[in-house]
Amino acid sequence: MSQLEDSGNTRPDAHLTLTARLNTSALDSRRGVVRLHPEAIAALGIREWDAVSLTGARTTAAVVGIAPAGTPTGTALLDDVTLSNAGLREDTSVLVAPVTVYGARSVTLSGSRLASQSIAPATLRQALLGKVMTVGDTVSLLPRDLGPGTSTSQASAALASSVGITWTSELLTVTGVDPSGPVSVQPNSLVSWGSLAAPGPVTPSPPDRTGRHVVTEQAPAIGFDDLKGAHAQASRLTEWLKLALDQPELLEKLGATAHLGVLVSGPAGVGKATMVRTVCADRRLVELDGPEVGSLRAEDRLENVSSAVATVRDGGGVLLITDVDALLPTPADPVATLVLTELRSAISTKGVAFVATSAVPDTVDPRLRAPDVCDRELGLSLPDGAVRRQLLEVLLRDVPAEGLELGEIAERTPGFVVADLAALVREAALRAAARASENGETPALRQEDLTGALGVIRPLSRSATEEVSVGSVTLDDVGDMVDTKQALTEAVLWPLQHPETFERLGVLPPRGVLLYGPPGCGKTFVVRALASSGRLSVHAVKGAELMDKWVGSSEKAVRELFRRARDSAPSLVFLDEIDALAPRRGQSFDSGVTDRVVAAMLTELDGIEPLNDVVVLGATNRPDLIDPALLRPGRLEKLVFVEPPDAEARTQILRTAGKSVPLASEGPEAVDLATLALDLDGYSAADCVALLREAALTAMRRSIDAADVTAADVAAARESVRPSLDPVQVEALRDFSAR
Repeated sequence: MSQLEDSGNTRPDAHLTLTARLNTSALDSRRGVVRLHPEAIAALGIREWDAVSLTGARTTAAVVGIAPAGTPTGTALLDDVTLSNAGLREDTSVLVAPVTVYGARSVTLSGSRLASQSIAPATLRQALLGKVMTVGDTVSLLPRDLGPGTSTSQASAALASSVGITWTSELLTVTGVDPSGPVSVQPNSLVSWGSLAAPGPVTPSPPDRTGRHVVTEQAPAIGFDDLKGAHAQASRLTEWLKLALDQPELLEKLGATAHLGVLVSGPAGVGKATMVRTVCADRRLVELDGPEVGSLRAEDRLENVSSAVATVRDGGGVLLITDVDALLPTPADPVATLVLTELRSAISTKGVAFVATSAVPDTVDPRLRAPDVCDRELGLSLPDGAVRRQLLEVLLRDVPAEGLELGEIAERTPGFVVADLAALVREAALRAAARASENGETPALRQEDLTGALGVIRPLSRSATEEVSVGSVTLDDVGDMVDTKQALTEAVLWPLQHPETFERLGVLPPRGVLLYGPPGCGKTFVVRALASSGRLSVHAVKGAELMDKWVGSSEKAVRELFRRARDSAPSLVFLDEIDALAPRRGQSFDSGVTDRVVAAMLTELDGIEPLNDVVVLGATNRPDLIDPALLRPGRLEKLVFVEPPDAEARTQILRTAGKSVPLASEGPEAVDLATLALDLDGYSAADCVALLREAALTAMRRSIDAADVTAADVAAARESVRPSLDPVQVEALRDFSAR
C-alpha cells in the first residue's frame, strides 16, 4: 500500500479552518506541499507526509509537511500553485481535513506543446512520483523530493535532457485520474499526455515486450512559417524527402539510390526535432526518444529499435530518433552494431527515410555517418538578434501584452535558443500572473516582466568555458581608457555592427585584437563593457583551461570553442591570459601539447574555414611570451595597450568604487577623492578598489558601529595596500607597443 493511502489513523470527522499564507521557501516551491504546525497535524489525527484536502473556492489535495519553527498554529503555508488549485488568495481562510488518497492506476495531463512533444511518459511519471492531485489541478515538474518514497535527481536529469532548463518553469494541468478523487502517482501508474496535450492525432505503435509504447506518431505543433531561422534547412529536408519518398523513380533513372538518412545537428533547444516534425506534417512519422531507449538494457534497447523499424517498414514514412548520441554513443558497445544493422534495413526499404538529431554530433558513433546510414547532414545554428525577435513574436502572438519592446529583449539575449526564449516567456508570464493576482487586474505581459525574467533565465548553450555575462555597464560608462575604448570600438564593434561599410570600402576588418597592459588595469572589465555595448555572444577561456593531458583533446577543445563562436555569430572569443594558452613554440616540456594548441589556434584564425562575424580578443600582461606567429596580420593583428590609470582616471575609479562606501564628507576627517587620487601614483584600478575596501575594514576595526570611513582610515589602509605597478614593467610594455 502506498504511504499516501489511508492508514486507518486519520479521523474523517476532523477538520480545521486555518489562514492560508504563501510559502516563500524555495525548497517547497511548486511541489504540492502544505506546511502545518505540529499541533494542527496532531489535531487532524494524521502524520507528516500524509495527505489533506484543502477547500477554498475549489477543493484540492496536497501532502502535509511540518511548518518551520515560529509559524503560528492557525496558519497553513501553501506554495503559489497549491494556493491557485484551492482557489485561494493569501490571508484567506482554508478548510483543511484528512483525505483518503489511493495510488493512481492512470493519470492524464496536458501541457505546452514543447513539453508534450519532448517529455516521454516514463520521464513524466518519474517527475510526478509521490505527488497528490485531482482533476483540474495544476502541477509542476519539480520533483517532490521532501519525504520518503519520492522521486530522485534522476527525474531532473531526464527532464533537462528532454527540454533543457525550461522544465523548471513548466506547469501542467491534470485532465483525468483513475480512480476518481485524489490520487498519488506511483511507480506502476500509467502517466500519459491527454488529448489536450497534443493538438494532432497520436497513434502508438505496438508495444514492446515490456508493454511500454515507445514508438509514437505525432502531428507537428507549429506551422512552417513559424520555423524562424530554420527555413533554409526545412526547405532542404522537404526537398530530400520529396525525392526519396514521393519521386524515387527520378533518382533511379539517374542511377542513384532513393534511400535517405539525415543527421540534424545543432545546439540543445534550438528546435531540431520540432523542425523535423513540422516538415513531416503530412507524412507518417515514427519517433524514438534516444535518451529513454538508450537508458535500457542492451536487449531491451535492441527490441525497441527493432519494433520501431518494423512499424515504419510496414507502413512507410519517416523514422526519427531524437538525441541519437544517447542511443549510439562513442565508444560504442556491442549492441550498437545490431542497432545500426536494424537502421540500415529500414533505410534500404523503399518508402522509408531516417532522420536523427544530436546536439553533440562529435560524440555519436562514427558508423552512423556511413554512406548507407546517414549520408547527409543539416546544421541549425544559434539564432541571431533578428531571428530571436521573430521567435519572440511567435511565442507572444496570442499573449495579451502592453508596450513590449521585443527588439530590446532580442539584443539582450545573445546565445539564447528557442527553448531559452520559451522559458523566458514563461518566467515573465509567472511574474505578470502574480501581479494580476495581487492587484486583481486583467493579466497582461509588460516589458518589465521580460526584463526581470532575464535575471533568472540563462542560455542552454553555455558550455564548460565561461560565457562572459552581459551586464548593464557599457563602454560609455567607462570614464577612463579613452584610447583603449576607441581602438576596441573600431576593431571589434564596427566589423560586427557595420560589415557593409567594410565591404563598400573593399577592406577586410581585423580578425583579432591583443589587449595588453599591466595587471589590474581593467582589461577584463573593459571586455565585459564591450560585450554589453555590442550585445555580443561572448565565449571566454582563461589561461590554460583548454590544456588536456590526453593526445588530441586540447586541439579538439580549440575547434569546439571556435565552432560555438561561429554558431552564435556575431560573437567574440575572449582568450584571457593568452600567454599561458599560446606561448612560443619549441620552448615547452609538456610533450608538445602547447605547440599543438598554438597550431590549432592558428588554423582556426587563418585557416580554410572562414571565421565570419567572429572577432578574437586576447588579453595578457606578458605579450613578449606569445608565439610571434599569432601576432601577424590576419590573426591578432591589432595591438591595444591598456595604459595605467592617471590621476584623473584614478579619481573616476575611486568615485565609482566609493558610491556604496559612506565616506566622511565634512570636518577634518573628510575624504577628498581628487586629492587622494593625486597621491596614488603607481596604483592600478584594482589597487584603488582594494584601498577603499581596506579602509572600510579599518573603520570596522576602529568601531564595529562605525557610521563612515574617515581620512585616517584611508591613511591606515595605505599601509597595507601598496601600489602594484612596476615602472620598469610598464615601460617595457609601452616599448612593446612601439615595435
